[in-house]
Amino acid sequence: MDRERFDDAVRKCLTLDGRVPLSIGMQNEKTLHAVIKVYKEPDAGFHERPVEGYIADIFKDNEITEIQTANFDALRAKLAAFLPLYRVRIVYPIPHVKWIIWVDPETGHPEKRNRSPKKGCFADAFRELYRIRPFLSDPNLSLELMLIDMEEYRIRDGWGNKGKRGSHRFDRIPLALCDTLTIEHVSDYRQFVPEDLEDTFTSADFAKACGLAKARASTALLLLTELKAVRRTGKRGRAYLYTACDHDIH
Repeated sequence: MDRERFDDAVRKCLTLDGRVPLSIGMQNEKTLHAVIKVYKEPDAGFHERPVEGYIADIFKDNEITEIQTANFDALRAKLAAFLPLYRVRIVYPIPHVKWIIWVDPETGHPEKRNRSPKKGCFADAFRELYRIRPFLSDPNLSLELMLIDMEEYRIRDGWGNKGKRGSHRFDRIPLALCDTLTIEHVSDYRQFVPEDLEDTFTSADFAKACGLAKARASTALLLLTELKAVRRTGKRGRAYLYTACDHDIH
């Protein structure tokens, strides 16, 4: 993790000719995606390269980097084409501390900046990772999760609550890189099991330790069980019991 290099990528992507800040509406590429692409590979000659009938975000030294800010469903066809032939790294940014800025749909004027009460964590990735679970044990696949403080601009074009309900997100502006977590091998998923959990735990215990909603914790445990990072050991009433797998997976 190189915070200074990340900050340089932010400055580069938020300025035009190195001087004038870009205004909302001028980006062809969403800002968060653009910043991470420049951070991971400053040389634009390696960006947006055709590979196996698809466009790879970064293709360098026979390795592919895909930056996916949402909707991992869209990755499945690419992974099926890329993984038999190339090393592939998926980079996924997760909002850490997030400020919401509402934008008037008629004037385009940004309104009050409010901090979201939710703080993101690495375990938030499981909702998306579950969508590509058949590929997660492939030895050619690695993941890089990035916790990023950011501003989220939302157009107040929905219904109810002054147009906020049903509104859509316009852009996200990264502010700071807080932390990263890398998964190079399937055994690395053991990192997601908090060390302060009891030897045997329930989904509710896991949810509390990770700061996840119960539904997301259940999804995470399904995936961790499939990846042999945890295993079911029985039941307590109606709740399944789990324990972490300490052995390496080969």
